[in-house]
Amino acid sequence: MIKNSFIPVISKKKKEEEENPGSVEFQVFNFTNKIRRLTSHFELHPKDYLSQRGLRIILGKRQRLLSYLSKKNKIRYKNLINRLGIRDSQIS
Repeated sequence: MIKNSFIPVISKKKKEEEENPGSVEFQVFNFTNKIRRLTSHFELHPKDYLSQRGLRIILGKRQRLLSYLSKKNKIRYKNLINRLGIRDSQIS
């Protein structure tokens, strides 16, 4: 596994929007990259149960952050969901 595979994407994102690393969008972006890396890891190592547990923990954190963002600011939530393409926007 390559640990720093998403650093170029982060630097590009920083240049475009100048977000701070503590923002909800940035955290969800990082969790999404970790989730995508782990799911590709499971194609090669389907019995890696410890990493599956870590994946479930990361999924829970991302879900909590997304629910927080949807309660606080629905516009930012919709933009983030559409930009990352992680779920269908059910909020009207």
